[in-house]
Amino acid sequence: MIKNKLRKLGILTCVVLSLAVVGCSSNEPKNDTENAKSEEALGKQLDYKITGIDAGAGVVQAAEKAVEEYGLDYNVQTSSGAAMTQALADAIENEEPIIITGWSPHWMFAKYDLKYLEDPKGVFGGAEHINTIARLGLKEDKANAYNILDKFYWTSEDMETVMLQVNNGADVKEVARQWIDDNQDKVNEWIADAEKVDGDEVKLAYVAWDTEIASTNVIGLVLEDMGYDVTLTQVDAGPMWAAVASGDADAIVAAWLPGTHEKYMSDYKEQVEDLGPNLEEAKIGLVVPAYMDINSIEDLTK
Repeated sequence: MIKNKLRKLGILTCVVLSLAVVGCSSNEPKNDTENAKSEEALGKQLDYKITGIDAGAGVVQAAEKAVEEYGLDYNVQTSSGAAMTQALADAIENEEPIIITGWSPHWMFAKYDLKYLEDPKGVFGGAEHINTIARLGLKEDKANAYNILDKFYWTSEDMETVMLQVNNGADVKEVARQWIDDNQDKVNEWIADAEKVDGDEVKLAYVAWDTEIASTNVIGLVLEDMGYDVTLTQVDAGPMWAAVASGDADAIVAAWLPGTHEKYMSDYKEQVEDLGPNLEEAKIGLVVPAYMDINSIEDLTK
């Protein structure tokens, strides 16, 4: 009797263990398959699309070059800076994958947990800087404005302070005014070698990037405080450079070098004056939300 019970118990134990082993072994291949399908589906989930900004932007041109250099089956879809950040916000809200053409400084890095994809081939280049470019003859025609523009220099933290508040809905001129009031010591360094004028006109051009909206409005208000009648004109990158080269604009504080605006600098270097960086340690590249399980552009070839 006892032997029979023990025998039955032993059989039952074997059956339970066998079922457990079968269950475990059947789950492992399923997980591997699901993981493989997940990796294979990334391109399909993204519709093989990299979300870019305007077609003339250097970061878009670099992204198109990266697609070629890395042999990717992706297309760079151009739009605008606002459309790109909205697409990013929508993707993050739903924790969906997205790849964008990104740059920093930018308020999105302060708002979201993002990462640049590693670029082993160096297609996007190294660190960049944003330079001030003046038309030829500005120093002679408007020496005070030239001196202020020449001394204009701030940090990524300064710029992102302005950008983030504007993105949160504040008026850009009000934010720029508040930044000037809060950083008068820095502004005093910019205007140290300048004298006030009475209504002289200064024309500044800029592209509709959050970085350039911030910097151009800040320096524009500083020039206004020094007595200038300042006109800010928003254009695409190509016309912006052409305007300075032709004299239709006095200056820009929006030249991303040496990579992003390399072509424009090459085309117009004899027709403009480079006053040097107004911000350093800038960067461009492909950017994804931190929750995406990829770290390199090479991961997109899988």
